[in-house]
Amino acid sequence: MTSATKTTRTRTGDDADETTTAKKAGTKTTAAKAAETAPAAKAPAKKAPAKKAPAKKAAPAKAAPAKARKKADSDEEAEDDVDIEAAGGETSAATASKASAEDEDDDEDAPAKPAFSEPLPTGAIVISSSDEDDVPVYSTQITGATADPVKDYLKQIGKVPLLNAAEEVELAMRIEAGLFAEEKLSHMSAAEKSKQLGLDLQWVARDGQRAKSHLLGANLRLVVSLAKRYTGRGMQFLDLIQEGNLGLIRAVEKFDYTKGFKFSTYATWWIRQAITRAMADQARTIRIPVHMVEVINKLARVQRQMLQDLGREPTPEELSRELDMTPEKVVEVQKYGREPISLHTPLGEDGDSEFGDLIEDTEAVVPADAVGFTMLQRQLESLLDSLSEREAGVIRMRFGLGDGQPKTLDQIGDTFGVTRERIRQIESKTMAKLRHPSRSQSLRDYLE
Repeated sequence: MTSATKTTRTRTGDDADETTTAKKAGTKTTAAKAAETAPAAKAPAKKAPAKKAPAKKAAPAKAAPAKARKKADSDEEAEDDVDIEAAGGETSAATASKASAEDEDDDEDAPAKPAFSEPLPTGAIVISSSDEDDVPVYSTQITGATADPVKDYLKQIGKVPLLNAAEEVELAMRIEAGLFAEEKLSHMSAAEKSKQLGLDLQWVARDGQRAKSHLLGANLRLVVSLAKRYTGRGMQFLDLIQEGNLGLIRAVEKFDYTKGFKFSTYATWWIRQAITRAMADQARTIRIPVHMVEVINKLARVQRQMLQDLGREPTPEELSRELDMTPEKVVEVQKYGREPISLHTPLGEDGDSEFGDLIEDTEAVVPADAVGFTMLQRQLESLLDSLSEREAGVIRMRFGLGDGQPKTLDQIGDTFGVTRERIRQIESKTMAKLRHPSRSQSLRDYLE
């Protein structure tokens, strides 16, 4: 700080009283406040030349005590004051220098004005380095994470703020510019990419990817709200969210901001389409083609509507007229639409029995039938033992008593080396013997 000091000296007789009146101008700084707390009043940094003063009074005494003292004491005090003032001056200079440096730093931290002053054309995109920070940051460690992955996911996506219509349009324009830059870069050589134009296009392409990530992150909650409507249909909730996210990515790539619609209105259709296609392809234990799933869903809707209108279950003929298909096709589609059920599904209030306990096992062997079949085989063997070897062999091969595979007359004739006619004659003669009451009576009991 600069101070102007006016000094008036008055001499009376041998003793001289010096009165110093200091007038300080300007703003009081930190150095000035420190000077006020000093034991002696400080004089300004610059010393004013003494006018009309004797030679011995020309000593550079800038400050004096308020009361008159002896000359020796005054000289010693003046020297001390000069030292204190010099130190205070250095402190003031250092403080002023520091304050000036801080002011310069503040000026440097102030936002720089844009390089252009002319108004931009309508619809122009302004891209700056600050746009690199607009991508939502997802932390890998969630504070207060729980064992429920759904809660953790919802907590994480809830930190991203929603977008208004203007922000959506801005991001869509940046995405479009990034896609255009990627298309241009795909047709450029490595040498062209290293030039300034190629570097600019690469920066625009990266900025488009950042805008795409930002638009995706701000709309993840829309996917969750739509996925909740399809729970309980054969797919896990997180799987539905993942499939919906794929539809959201497709919506971001296809969104046309020039139509004037909100992004959520457009993205809803892509998200629903992705979820329903995934359910048709993955929800069932036995996979059904997507086109057949659409027919099954259409049949179910018509059946529910006719149930409300008629007050009863519609017949296949009534459904066929509504769906423009044959009744046989309606029955076939209804069979395809049945959901499989586990044989271990518990039944009853106590759940002590299972659904499989009520289903007949057609391949199971009844003990009584097994015993009867064994006795019949033994009886047949005893009857065949009463025949000749050729007759017994022809009967066994003709009716498949050994391996269960009946043979033709030609096959049997080739085995025995005779004609098929001879085998037929042997078969007829042997069957006549077996039909005799003495042999057939023992087998009639198994036919009843």
